[in-house]
Amino acid sequence: MASITKIIGQRLFLGVLTLWIVSLVVFAGVQFLPGDIATEMLGRAATPETVAAFRKSLGLDLPLYLRYLQWLSNVLRGDLGIALSNGRDIAALIRPRLFNTLVLALTAAILAVPLALLTGLLAALYRNTFLDRLINVLTLTSISFPEFFIAYILILVLAANAGIFPSLSDVDSTDGLAGRLNAVALPALTLTLAVLAHMTRMTRTTIVSLLANQYIETARLKGLPEWRVLVRHAMPNAWAPIVTVIVLNLAYLITGVVVVEVVFVYPGLGQLIVDSVQKRDIPVVQACSLIFAATYILLNLTADVLSIIRNPRLMHPK
Repeated sequence: MASITKIIGQRLFLGVLTLWIVSLVVFAGVQFLPGDIATEMLGRAATPETVAAFRKSLGLDLPLYLRYLQWLSNVLRGDLGIALSNGRDIAALIRPRLFNTLVLALTAAILAVPLALLTGLLAALYRNTFLDRLINVLTLTSISFPEFFIAYILILVLAANAGIFPSLSDVDSTDGLAGRLNAVALPALTLTLAVLAHMTRMTRTTIVSLLANQYIETARLKGLPEWRVLVRHAMPNAWAPIVTVIVLNLAYLITGVVVVEVVFVYPGLGQLIVDSVQKRDIPVVQACSLIFAATYILLNLTADVLSIIRNPRLMHPK
């Protein structure tokens, strides 16, 4: 127990250190965005004196390191600042967008995880058969296509031609569960197809490698049916790598939604960060990027810790 606690503490420290480095990169990176928020808001007809005064009121005349320290101290206090483009509190602006992104990612995960486990198990159980080859072809095809291409194909087939789902995911806070699910159907299906292949192939590879072990052969010699050998003897030892891949893909579902949200005009955090970049709203871009980074780092740490818990040998590396 003490060893696990120590390892978790070490991973958390590395996570915080990584997040701090990411905050440096994010803050420095957004400073090099083309354009200027003062000119964007005041218009090109504004005089240089007016622009300079407005930049001073926003604190943009301060040295870069002072602006970073001021921003970081505010973030540590839970204050994300004020959006420059509309004067709204950034936390209040992000909250509903983050909720929409989490709903989209959760919907995709509910579809992808069971389907990936099922198809991976079937491919492993019936390996080198037509079913296995069909699953491999479908997963390789899915991996080969970028998300935006999958999204446009789904829009063409299921929205434009069949008319089953809307092509634009217009979500309103007053929508009920059915309306929200209808709106997120195509984006969720796009994300599902994007991550399904990786989880399926990892499940198949892990199960196939375990089925070649001696204890599996012993279980077969005892006369146990193949499904029981798979469920009771292979799966418990396969969970560590499979869970790791699942958690990493969940991290992608939350942080990799930007392209999908833009294609479907889905009002999530990804769409917000793209809109903010277009408006040169630096504080919002910084806040969204930091949330994405923190989520990805946290889920990576979760995958790391789960792997160690499932495989205690990792706590005592040679």
